[in-house]
Amino acid sequence: MKKTAFITGATSGIGREIARQFAKHELRLILCGRRQERLDELQQELSSKTDVHTLNFDVRNRQKVVAAISSLPEDFKTIDILINNAGNAHGLDPIQNGSLDDWDAMLDINVKGLLYVSKAIIPQMVARNSGHILNIGSTAGKEVYPNGNVYCASKHAVDALNQGMRIDLNAHGIRVGAINPGLVETEFSDVRFKGNSERAEKVYQGYQPLTPQDVAEIAYFIISRPSHVNIADLMVMCTAQASSTIVKKS
Repeated sequence: MKKTAFITGATSGIGREIARQFAKHELRLILCGRRQERLDELQQELSSKTDVHTLNFDVRNRQKVVAAISSLPEDFKTIDILINNAGNAHGLDPIQNGSLDDWDAMLDINVKGLLYVSKAIIPQMVARNSGHILNIGSTAGKEVYPNGNVYCASKHAVDALNQGMRIDLNAHGIRVGAINPGLVETEFSDVRFKGNSERAEKVYQGYQPLTPQDVAEIAYFIISRPSHVNIADLMVMCTAQASSTIVKKS
């Protein structure tokens, strides 16, 4: 029987490429995001390869998270794999100049959103003593860089939650792991710099960053390991990157 994967933040970047990679291997997909048009496009693209169901909601809204997951049709109710991918970064300011709205957005999506979705899905995995959770973190969850303050704090929280989930769910045979990517060329910097595309483009100039496909291939490798293998915590950077602040550029 095909396994079913639930992917948050599936409408762009890493989430979209994970959906494409999983579809190649015929996993059934539940794709979640805030942009219905993009969900529709992705469903149309992937439906020839596998069964696809979409859910349009914002992970920040606890009631909508619960309602969306409760609304799943019978064929999609059993979730074998949870990919907690939805996340964002807003602003790159020293803490004294930071925006409270930016802080709320990062903590609400990166931390609380992950928790809301996990809380809605984990109980069924516990009841079956089976499941696999893959949290998409960041190298920012392993170190702190100048002006990264609250974003780094949110990703440190993801790192802690990944460890906490693995400990608490160990007795139920549920695998829990994380991928922590470094610089990946996506819409990430466009969001961080609030649509300033010129500034966003400079982030990825002068070297070869990771691509969303690189991370998606790693995600499939992780979830396709034999049941006795759990890749608990993986950090991946492009060759040019040594740390958040050290990048070899031409």
